[in-house]
Parts: sequence; structure tokens; C-alpha cells
Amino acid sequence: MNLNILFDGLSLGAIYALIALGYTMVYGIAKMLNFAHGDIIMVGAYTVLCMLNLMGSPIVALVAAIVLCTAMGILIEKIAYKPLRGASPLAVLITAIGVSYFLQGLAQLIFGSASRQVSHLYLGTFKLGAMEINVGTVVTLVVGGILMVALTLFVKKTRTGRAMLAVSEDRGAAQLMGVNVNRIIMITFAIGSALAAFAGLFYLMSIPSVNPTLGAMPGIKAFTAAVIGGIGSIPGAMLGGILLGMVENICKSIPVVSDYTTAIEFGLLIVILLVRPIGILGKKRREKV
Repeated sequence: MNLNILFDGLSLGAIYALIALGYTMVYGIAKMLNFAHGDIIMVGAYTVLCMLNLMGSPIVALVAAIVLCTAMGILIEKIAYKPLRGASPLAVLITAIGVSYFLQGLAQLIFGSASRQVSHLYLGTFKLGAMEINVGTVVTLVVGGILMVALTLFVKKTRTGRAMLAVSEDRGAAQLMGVNVNRIIMITFAIGSALAAFAGLFYLMSIPSVNPTLGAMPGIKAFTAAVIGGIGSIPGAMLGGILLGMVENICKSIPVVSDYTTAIEFGLLIVILLVRPIGILGKKRREKV
């Protein structure tokens, strides 16, 4: 296999994994599907665009995107989802779709519907034997890997992380033990939105243009990755993201099947769910009656 295909597939997989982590954490803890999560990527991408035009520094742009996306995630949770705590899953799902379209419409009003090119994010290439590797691809892989390891350690080693695990297992019991469930859910949204900001920056490194629907397809694919890996499982989201990114990049490199890449990805989802409905690393949960 061409080394560039491998690196690019792993890089794309890291982006999907970062987005999928937001889906899987919110589902695991709040038991809801936040379909507006993909549009947080779009918010982060537009923030990067604006800050690059103002300051010209990718670091400053990333910090601004993290701050804004985190604040946006907390705000959305408080305004749109917190009042629906205890409501039917259908009501929450419809609200999430409404928030998604609201963010897309707001971006279109502010920035217009046309795509905008993003500059200052090309980091050049370097030689690895006979191969020419994009520096942005390596940065995505390294930083994405660090973020995923850091999140895993945070959940397993910190008091807040253990509280997240407790809420995901049994919200009622966790509340009786003194865990502030509303605070834990807010922190979960904040972390997921911050990871989406990183994903937005990395996505712009590979596709340097942004439009109001930028986050729609990556969001759906990342949700697919979360389901493949096992929705609610952090390692599953990582595995699903990497697997989906590799499959997508390999399919695109084969001319005969490149036009059917998206169909193959969703076909993979169907096959895995037929064989293992809970996903690769998903855990069976006992439903209380």
C-alpha cells in the first residue's frame, strides 16, 4: 500500500475519531444523540477563517476556535437540551436537528452560502524515503493521538472523569451518591465541542475551504464511526473513526470504486450492525423495567 494513502487514511480517521468522541460521550452520559455536533465543527472552521484573516496565526486561530466552540456547546446544552431533560427521545432528536439547521442558517446569514478559501494552513511537505508526506497530515495524527490518550486518562484517572462513568452507568444512583448530573452533562458537551474545534482545524488542513454545511457530512460519518465502534464507548469511537478513515481513503485511491466510497462506508456500517448490533467494542446494557 502507498505510504501516503496510509498516512492520509490515518489522519482522516483521527478527524472522524475526534468528532465521534463528542457523539459517543454525549450519548453515553446524557443518553441523547446530538446531531448538531457536526455543525460545531463548522463554527470552529469559520472561527479559524476569521482569526487567520485578522491575526494570521494558526495557534491563535485554534485557541479562539476552542473557546468559541466550547462556549457554543455549553450554551446549546443549557438552552436547547437541559429543558428537555426527561423528555421523550424523539423530542430531543427533533430539537437537535433544529439546532443543526439553525446554526447552518445563521452561518449562511453571516458569511453567505459560497465557500470561502482558507489560507495560512499549508505547512509544507517532507521526504520520507521516496514518499512526500504532508506536514499537516503528521500534525493531525500526532495531535489527534495525544488528545485521544489525554481524554482516556482524564476519564479514567480524574474525579470528574469517574463521575462521568458513574452517570453513564446509572444516572439516578450517581445523583444519590452526590454527583451533580447537570454539571457533568455540561462538562461533557464542553469537552466534545472543544474536540470538534480541533477537528475543524484539521479538516481545513486537508480541505482548505469552509461553507455553512461543512460539518454535515463529516458529522454523519463520525456518527457512523461511533456506531461502528460501539456508541457510548470512547475506545470504540476511536477505533471506528480510524477504521472509517482508512476505508474511505483506500476506496478513494482505487479508481473502480472511488465513486462508491460513501456507499461502501455506510454498507460497512450495515454489515457490522448485522453481525454485532452493539458495535465492535460496544457493551450490552441491562434495561431497567
